[in-house]
Amino acid sequence: MTSLTFERHCDEIVSQTERLSAHVRGADLTAPVVACPGWNLGQLLRHVGGDHRWAEEIVRTRATGPVPDDLVNNPGAYTDEDAAVLVPWLTEGAEQLSAALRAAGPDALAWNPSADRPAPVAFWARRMTYETVVHRADAALAAGARFDLDGELAVEAVGEWLEYSTFPEAFEPRPDLPDLLGSGRTLHFDATDAGEWVVDLTGERPTWRTGADGAAATARGPVTDLLLYFYKRPAPGVQTKGDIALLDLWRARAGFWLEAPEA
Repeated sequence: MTSLTFERHCDEIVSQTERLSAHVRGADLTAPVVACPGWNLGQLLRHVGGDHRWAEEIVRTRATGPVPDDLVNNPGAYTDEDAAVLVPWLTEGAEQLSAALRAAGPDALAWNPSADRPAPVAFWARRMTYETVVHRADAALAAGARFDLDGELAVEAVGEWLEYSTFPEAFEPRPDLPDLLGSGRTLHFDATDAGEWVVDLTGERPTWRTGADGAAATARGPVTDLLLYFYKRPAPGVQTKGDIALLDLWRARAGFWLEAPEA
């Protein structure tokens, strides 16, 4: 899988935010965001800017435990945004996060919700890159703009998703969802322009590898569309066959903790 540098991630946090801002320039900020039911475009931008400021505080202070994230997940008060204020605020937050990451360096330690102790802040550089990318796709759709993504970024973002789909919270039994693991449960993802991956759900925990073994279900399409499909965003270029319910269950279980309302 593609593995981009820490410096590239720091650059992309800013450049992806600038591209997001370009998508919404002149757009109606009250337009609904399909992937985030109950949110309008202005609220989505508040969420992204909140993400950046939350991560910046964690990195800058080298937090050893959770930091309040009200601005990330509770933008409901922001119903009537002024783009002249909001867009500069958004880009400023991305620049502040990038600067804090560079000042810390990739090996500095800080809390993150995927580790049981402070871990390298390189986590935040990569995670905020793809948090911004996916919400840029949301904003583009809401604003009627075109979304595209560099292939290297799309491949690494797929790898990040596959990595986190093996964490305990993505497969341990839950009372509100069917069990994910079981005999014969393998998934095949075919990125027609980038490669193929197999997710094996037959053991005690999920594993993944490159390849194209026989599978219970397959999702096939360009790598950027596959990424959007993973995140439960509109992905018209993806075709699925086989056990579609298993694909949907896996996507539901593997979703990130930073996602907006329904994700």
